[in-house]
Amino acid sequence: MTLLTFLLWIVVIILDTVGQISFKVAATKSVTNTGKQYWLSLFYQPWVWLGIAAYFSQFLLWMAFITIVPLSKAILLASFNMISVMIVGRILFKEYITPLRQLGIVLITAGVMLVGVF
Repeated sequence: MTLLTFLLWIVVIILDTVGQISFKVAATKSVTNTGKQYWLSLFYQPWVWLGIAAYFSQFLLWMAFITIVPLSKAILLASFNMISVMIVGRILFKEYITPLRQLGIVLITAGVMLVGVF
């Protein structure tokens, strides 16, 4: 894996994580939880716009990433975002990571390492 490929991969993972976390923060800060008012309140949340910007940026970098990495390899490398989102969710929102999810983190990490090496 070249340095450019590695950097694109890392930034794509970071942007995906920022997007997911931003949407979670916006959803938990919403003043109402029902119907039309909920969706309107989300529209005014800066966190939603940060998430949208992160996803748009991720899309552009993902397109660059898959031009230089075979899709079959790229999609496996992108699965690392599940780990980053779980870890950041644990840190910021005190979400519990079950033993089965911990095992999943280990297996995904091992798979990503194998894919990245070969």
